[in-house]
Amino acid sequence: MKRLVEVHYYIKDGKRAEFYNEIIRRGIADFARAEEENEKYEYYFSPDNENELLLIEIWSSAEAVKIHMETPHYKELTELKKEYVNETVFSRFEITEI
Repeated sequence: MKRLVEVHYYIKDGKRAEFYNEIIRRGIADFARAEEENEKYEYYFSPDNENELLLIEIWSSAEAVKIHMETPHYKELTELKKEYVNETVFSRFEITEI
């Protein structure tokens, strides 16, 4: 069964674009998208909260998410969050179809 992961990043005031640009500049999103079991990895800017960034991920399985969380780019994102993010809220869902 596929795994959908919804991640809400609540960014320090006025730093959302800078955080997103760092993710792109460092290739973190591209590395995640290139993982064999990744089916979707997209960021969205909240129109209602200028300090919120949403990430939607779809993986082939829960095991694929665990593997992703051990990659160097995931660990780099974890370090980057220390500089830019006040809070991260995760939701995970089992899905059968996209």
